[in-house]
Amino acid sequence: MWLPEVEANPQPSPYADLIRIAKSAGREHWQIWNLFAFLPEVTSHLASFTEGVMRSPAPVSGGLRELIAAYTSWTNECQFCWRSHAAVAAEMLGSEELVRSVLTDLESSPLPEAEKALLRFARKMTKELPQMTAEDIAELRICGWDDEAIYYTIMVVALFNFYNRWVTTSGVHAVSDEAHTLHGKRLAFSGYEPKKRLEGIQASRAES
Repeated sequence: MWLPEVEANPQPSPYADLIRIAKSAGREHWQIWNLFAFLPEVTSHLASFTEGVMRSPAPVSGGLRELIAAYTSWTNECQFCWRSHAAVAAEMLGSEELVRSVLTDLESSPLPEAEKALLRFARKMTKELPQMTAEDIAELRICGWDDEAIYYTIMVVALFNFYNRWVTTSGVHAVSDEAHTLHGKRLAFSGYEPKKRLEGIQASRAES
């Protein structure tokens, strides 16, 4: 990371425990945990907000929300975030090939047209924010999305524009493909609340 004092000073929290467990097992850990662990009294609210945005019951499935997060991050060229959430999306949607095809060439991918419309919206919101108009919303309604679905899509895109900037500017780097896949599976299973992620890791260690 480019913030060594942040990286070296995790405060007591579930994120500090996640870092400690990964290091003790000789495994790579997501450096975003260091960002959360440095100021847990503040970032705990961000974790809860992220859980709500990404996992609450909604007209946009959890897997599609992860794909929107990955696509937004791909658009911003945030390697850590797109690789992380591509792994989660692949786990939840059951297809690495689908996720890869969406990221590399949305229009030729086999994603349904209505879902492509959400990703086009995400790209425009990310790259051409001043050009967003009511017509962009109207186009999503034509594709069958109601206001609740559009609301969730906007929240996912806005949230990951924040994460992409937080992560990239702090110098959080991507990890190996194996580590992204492992963390992606765990995140798909346990969600974004750090206590649940700890419980998931501890349960898998107990089984092994």
